[in-house]
Amino acid sequence: MWSLQLRMWLLLTILFGFIYAVIVVIGKTFLHVGDFSFYLIISLVLMLIQYMIGPKIVEWAMQVKYLKKQDNPRLFQMVESLAMRANIPVPKIGIAQIEIPNAFAFGRSIGDGRVCVTRGILNLLSDEELRAVLGHELTHLKNRDVLTITLLSVIPMIMYRIAWQFLFFGRRDDRREGGNTVLIGLAAFAFYFITNLLVLYASRIREYFADRGSIALGNQPSALASSLYKLVYGSARMSPEALKESEGLKAFFVNDPSQARNEIKELSQLDLDRSGTIDPSELLLLKNKNIRLGLGDKLMELLSTHPNMLKRIKKLSEYKN
Repeated sequence: MWSLQLRMWLLLTILFGFIYAVIVVIGKTFLHVGDFSFYLIISLVLMLIQYMIGPKIVEWAMQVKYLKKQDNPRLFQMVESLAMRANIPVPKIGIAQIEIPNAFAFGRSIGDGRVCVTRGILNLLSDEELRAVLGHELTHLKNRDVLTITLLSVIPMIMYRIAWQFLFFGRRDDRREGGNTVLIGLAAFAFYFITNLLVLYASRIREYFADRGSIALGNQPSALASSLYKLVYGSARMSPEALKESEGLKAFFVNDPSQARNEIKELSQLDLDRSGTIDPSELLLLKNKNIRLGLGDKLMELLSTHPNMLKRIKKLSEYKN
């Protein structure tokens, strides 16, 4: 797992460099401050604010209600046993009061970890499939990439806000004359686009490693493949209005619900016996197939928080429990 951490921290360094560069330009142009420590402190403060309030924002947006053991002994037993195998503290366990079938993990650190399932997932998956999904989420906590992706995600957001402010609310005289305000706004927008692509890439990396981590915790690759198939199917049945409710936080989910209607056509071809699951023999057949994505699928993946689902399940076929 060291390569995941190396890639994540490298991306964090690059993205921090982007935001530092923009803050320096703004500071020198409008505040006439050239001290290195001034800009470093501002950048770190922005990161700290995101770090401190991030979990509360997720709880509020996802309508999370935390459980006691007696509320759902089945769920608690799964999480506790997986946490023991992963050698991490048992996270807080909650249910998000939304119907989209999914699960997610977040928190400031391993000791502050929270694992949540949505209301819509509880009656959709078998125990084996749910355990595989929970193993995926606990791996996110173990790898500390929940914190990393949270920190990474704030940088494109800041770039976008800077671009919006300087392009549309900058000094009118400066805009009229084509001065620094417009140039800074355009540069910030370009940085927003680039940093957002990097954050999306980081998000896709972590999904592959969390899948592998779930298998390492004793879950069957076919169980995780089946759970992904069912989550895609369940999301494809949701109304567009329901899917929009979680649009801003879909990077936290096991899969991208907004892509479900496109993915279900491909994944249904894997379920040869039409059982609604992907069993080991069906997964083995996928292992021996070559997956080639068209240009449209490649572009869609480039702009997505999650890997192409067919590629992802094929990767599962290569793992051994």
